[in-house]
Amino acid sequence: MPRKLIKTGTYSIMHLTVAVAVAYALTRDWHIALGVGIIEPMVQTVAYTIHEAIWGKVQDAEDKR
Repeated sequence: MPRKLIKTGTYSIMHLTVAVAVAYALTRDWHIALGVGIIEPMVQTVAYTIHEAIWGKVQDAEDKR
């Protein structure tokens, strides 16, 4: 298995663990914590995609100068 794929998988597990732990620390409710842990990475993926698109447009504008 490629090292990059393993790294992506372990990072995803770490991200989920941190999200659940923080949500649990704030709410003391495992159901909410697991919900946040599952939903947050999905929302983060969309936000990252939008962020990258905006930065791409900024870079394109700078390149045209």
